[in-house]
Amino acid sequence: AFDLIRELYAQVPQARTYGYQAGRFSFNVSAKQGGGRCEACEGAGVREVEMHFLPNVFVTCEVCKGKRYNDATLRVTYKDKNIAEILDTPIEDAAVLFQHHKQLSRIMATMVDVGLGYLSLGQPATTLSGGEAQRVKLARELARVQTGRTLYLLDEPTTGLHFGDVKKLLEVLQRLVDSGNTVLVIEHNLDVIKTADWIIDLGPEGGSAGGQVIATGTPEQVARIAASYTGQFVKPLLERDRRSSGGRPRRDRRGAEATAP
Repeated sequence: AFDLIRELYAQVPQARTYGYQAGRFSFNVSAKQGGGRCEACEGAGVREVEMHFLPNVFVTCEVCKGKRYNDATLRVTYKDKNIAEILDTPIEDAAVLFQHHKQLSRIMATMVDVGLGYLSLGQPATTLSGGEAQRVKLARELARVQTGRTLYLLDEPTTGLHFGDVKKLLEVLQRLVDSGNTVLVIEHNLDVIKTADWIIDLGPEGGSAGGQVIATGTPEQVARIAASYTGQFVKPLLERDRRSSGGRPRRDRRGAEATAP
């Protein structure tokens, strides 16, 4: 998405007047190469201070004040925002800002769909949690043309998510499945487990006391297996959903009967 944003800024009348190309708006390109980064911090926004007897510390660059760009580059604005302000914008706000740009609008909407609307556009990848990093990759896949022949492996993608964002994530995963793909999720979140088409419950305990297949089947089938801890926790959630839907089945399930050792 950053390539598209830089290209968009290069098309602004101000940028054309100054002769700026897309590379001007990259904080990784030096001024000698036509970039517009702050040379004092080399586009990092922070500077490392060496401490003789303590670990080195990072402080905000005193030249660019953490903006990562030089003043000449920040003169160019798009909808009253310079490139540094755009990178500090939350993705959910950027979705509105770029709503008339077809490609950017689709990418921003997908990021919001996977529950990442709170991240800023310029959020460093090194600061993302494992769950956030997985959802960024998931959003990238969703933005592509689906072939319906892909296996997605996700390891606890709900980590750190609010229950409202978990619902959004489930909707996104269902979209992948509806497109003919297969999604395999390693997860402890009961909201995810109860919506699965098929469960493989490992246990009976964690760590060295686990590793055995306790039960396999649909959530409804696993809920009937007394030896499955997962099934016993999922059971009341399924009953609650059944009551709220007037007793109607939630949706058709795939597969055969549940099994237990």
